[in-house]
Parts: sequence; C-alpha cells; structure tokens
Amino acid sequence: MSTDRLQQMRALISEEGMDVFLVSQQENRRYLSGFTGSSGWLFVSQRQAILATDFRYTEQAEQESHQFEIFQTTGVLSSWFTKLVITHGWRRLGFDADAISFAVYQQLSNIIKDAQLDLELIPSKGIVKKLRSIKDQGEIKLISKGVELTDAAFNRALKLLRLRPGITEKELAWEIESFFRQNGAEGTAFDIIVAAGPNTALPHARPGDRQVQPGEPILIDMGARIDGYCSDFTRTICMDKADEKLQQIYTIVLDAQQSAIRNIKSGMTGAEADSLARSIIEQAGYGDAFGHGLGHGIGLEIHESPSLSRLSTDILRDGMIFSIEPGIYIPGYGGVRIEDTVSLEEGTIKVLTKSAKHLLF
Repeated sequence: MSTDRLQQMRALISEEGMDVFLVSQQENRRYLSGFTGSSGWLFVSQRQAILATDFRYTEQAEQESHQFEIFQTTGVLSSWFTKLVITHGWRRLGFDADAISFAVYQQLSNIIKDAQLDLELIPSKGIVKKLRSIKDQGEIKLISKGVELTDAAFNRALKLLRLRPGITEKELAWEIESFFRQNGAEGTAFDIIVAAGPNTALPHARPGDRQVQPGEPILIDMGARIDGYCSDFTRTICMDKADEKLQQIYTIVLDAQQSAIRNIKSGMTGAEADSLARSIIEQAGYGDAFGHGLGHGIGLEIHESPSLSRLSTDILRDGMIFSIEPGIYIPGYGGVRIEDTVSLEEGTIKVLTKSAKHLLF
C-alpha cells in the first residue's frame, strides 16, 4: 500500500471538513491499509492512521499494515470506540453511507448519546471508491495478470468443448474454475457463467445440467481474482454452425462493442460512453433487448466505479479500468454478449483482453 493513498485520503477528508474518517468496507480497508482480514475498522485523520481489529487479526494486521497503528479491540463496540474518540479528541467523524448499515449507524448514534460524546457523524458517499477508481501501476499489473489467465482459461474451455461432446454447463464452469486455481488465481472474481441455447438469454444465468449442443449459442462469462484484484471477460461462441439470426445478432453486438472501444475518450461521462454502443443496437431494432449498462469499473470489486450506463454521470479518466460488454437477449431463443476488460490510457481505450472474437470455432 502506497503512502500516496493515505495522503490523497487525508486531502479528501480535509475538503469534507471532517476530523476523521471511518472505513468499514473490506475492499476499502484493504486498499488503504493492505489489511486482508475480514474484520476491522480504519480511522484515518490528518495525524492518525489506526486499524482497529480483534485478537484474531492483530498479528496479521501488524504484518500487512505497516503505516497503521494497530489497536486491539476488546469487549463491546461502545467501550473501545468511546476510548478512541476521547483519546484523540475527534469532533466530526465521517463514514461511507453506502457501507455502514442502518443498524450500525444507530449503534454508533446510541454510543455517542449514552457516553455524551461531543461527536458528530457525517455521512459521505464514495469517498474511498473515488480514489479506487484510478488504478496505479501495481493495480494495473495485477488486473492484467488476471486478464492473461482468463484468456488462457478461455482457450482451455474451447479445447474441452471439442474433446468432451455433451459436456454440461456446470461441468465446463467447474473446469474453468479449476484451471484458475491451478494456475495462480486465489479464486474466481464472481460465480462463473456458462449458458447454452435459450439459457444465454439470461444475462446472469447459472450453470446447470444442460448439455452444450452444436448450432446453439454458448455464453461464457468469467474472471479470475489475483491478490485481491479481478478480471472480467465474456465471449459468445457456437460450435460448427450458427443460424442466420444468431449470426445477425452477433454482428450487431460486435459492431456496438467496437464502436465503443474506438470512440470512448477520457472526459466523457459514463452515459456518453454507453450511448456509443446502445445507439447501434437501437438502430438495429434491438434496443429493448439490451437492458443493462455498457460496463462497470473493475478492481478489488468486480463491480465498482465508474459506471457506464444510460444514467451515469461518472467522468471517465485516464487510469480507470472497466468492462465494455454490450449484449442482446431474446427470451426463448438466446442471447449474445461480448465483453473485454479495458483501460483508459492517454485519452483512449486500450483493450487488455487478447482472445479473438469469433462466433464459430
């Protein structure tokens, strides 16, 4: 974890007029402190950087979070939280309103009231995620490693489809996950999607016992997780032959994706980027069949800032990594989605995914 992240965080805290900021979401904790444990709280102020966690994680925290003072929590929240606030004299405590549940907010409010603390809770949205949206070179390297492994897994999946006629969606999904784990991934970035035939009309289909058949669409959506960072990738393919309708839909989706890749520029909003692909699908008469956004940020979470969708006001900037994944889905027939992980560099898109885009294989 770089010192720059703490400095940037402190600048944002100062802009918001806060004395200290409470970080509770696991990915945000990891981003700022390097701590990979599943339980803990960060308190970041202009002077302090404190990681509060219980005895199960204190040794791990000391090994991973060298820039943070490790505070071992004991007993109920009210006892140690009150001690920290009084010790450091905090008056305005910010928190991420998207990450703190209402129940925890009520608990903190009751502690402040019962202990008669001179402390105001200041809700904020996305203050850490704003930092996370711009990737540094270390993050780009890890995501790129995941992308390379995903490309290799796709090539493995193509071979299996040839070698094992009648393989089911569920079996192919397991083979992909096994390949990830055997080749350096700590796991999958999300539940792998393998869908065949009419199941491809479900954007988030769950692999089942359907056997993959020649002549029908096969949608594979997968990503690896390496050292916490995700990759994301989708291809729609067909063995041996494809009917005219499938070929038509595939061409439309591919044209839409390529338009977005060619024309997205730094400074655009997420909505402007989305329209580059959506307009092509709408002009082809399938606007109602493209129901999700064009893409999403990728990092410690598989879905993070920025959002590329019809309503997104997010500004796309150099250093962002996100997906470009238009699709067309026709209930009862099937669907097509084509997705790459891309980065914004020097104002334009760089495609990180290398696998070819061919319907037939």
